Amino acid sequence: MKDILRLKETVRKLLAGQRLAVLATHGQTGPYANLVAFAATDDLKHVLFATGRSTRKFANMEADARVALLVDNRANEESDFQEASAATIMGRAEPVPEAAKGALAQLYLRKHPSMREFIASPACAFLRVNVETYYLVTRFQDVVELRISE
Repeated sequence: MKDILRLKETVRKLLAGQRLAVLATHGQTGPYANLVAFAATDDLKHVLFATGRSTRKFANMEADARVALLVDNRANEESDFQEASAATIMGRAEPVPEAAKGALAQLYLRKHPSMREFIASPACAFLRVNVETYYLVTRFQDVVELRISE
């Protein structure tokens, strides 16, 4: 149990320390990746982000809700091979339900206050990823899996 708690805390710290993630979706032409500003819930069950409704990534998620996000703390230095951490987050994206939108928007805006106008726009889709699994990679090759149960 201690190992799980320590792993969750490591993932929480990594996510809290980064503002951007790489979002991977899948469309008719294959995989597609973009940077997104994100925030995670403290229980690690959800990752939040916003995107325009007219984007390719949004169309891809409407067709196939399965997504992956990559969050890492690399410095683009040689030391990254030993010191950098990365989390691949696997789950399904969906619009944030109206009942949860206020609290989740506040969580997101605490991390990204400059996004206030954007997420209030009708052209914006405010989404959450229902996380199934985190894969945490440290020291370039040490991989630990953390399954999130509802």
